[in-house]
Amino acid sequence: MKIVVTGCNGRVGQRVVKASLERGHSVLGVDVIDQSLEHQEAHWIKKDPTMFSFKKADLRNYDTVLKLLAGYDAVIHLAAFPNPDDYIVKAHNSNVVISWNMLRACAELGIDKVAQASSVNVIGMAYCQKSRLHYFPIDELHPCETDEPYGLSKIICEMQADVITRRYESMRVASLRLHWSVPSKSKANVVDGREKDLWGYVQEDSAANAFMLAIAESDKWTGHERFFIAAPTTAVDVETLSLLEKYWPQVPIKEGVSLTGTQGLFDCSKAAKLLGWHHAD
Repeated sequence: MKIVVTGCNGRVGQRVVKASLERGHSVLGVDVIDQSLEHQEAHWIKKDPTMFSFKKADLRNYDTVLKLLAGYDAVIHLAAFPNPDDYIVKAHNSNVVISWNMLRACAELGIDKVAQASSVNVIGMAYCQKSRLHYFPIDELHPCETDEPYGLSKIICEMQADVITRRYESMRVASLRLHWSVPSKSKANVVDGREKDLWGYVQEDSAANAFMLAIAESDKWTGHERFFIAAPTTAVDVETLSLLEKYWPQVPIKEGVSLTGTQGLFDCSKAAKLLGWHHAD
């Protein structure tokens, strides 16, 4: 398969490129930032340079996006401002334009396999003044009530996917709601100050694998689907119930659910069922 990976210089983007090449796909990596020397020298790129090419591009220009994607079979879209930045317009406006350009260009070019990076921040987490959590563990039915522009841009990219798949019914789009992507669990092992993001994380290679599964052939789902992508445990060595008693005593646990040990507060069973995704440290 010929795959475009946007945001290829980011932490997860680099792992997606690696995973794609290891599976025998050819890859066009796209980023607004030039490749670092370290990335250029990566053994998984140098092993067969004919399978990987890189283009620097500003994806806020629709005509640029159309030209880049022409002739490809699938798109994994990670390019975005990864936080609220100025909390005014920069992240929101850029992310919303880029995600629509990518989805609309895929529709125009007949690219039916698309996986885009959403975020756990759609529900209102680390960047919010106030998190509005309704129950644990959190699943895809939880309300999205962010109060900041980055999370809003990700809600809108999901809504854009709803719209595009209604009009172009052959398209299949996965919005992967990634948690904090880190090389290892130890990187995220901090208790105080992480209560808003619920001490979660996702290991970068596991996140990359979710994207690969999302563009793979499957008869388990069609149209647009949202998936939480997070580790099954928290990153901290404290029992989850103790954390909830201290930081979130007012939030109920869903009926029939028993939280034990360091069990995480995100329900990723939908990703397991429809994508076959399971986290691996």
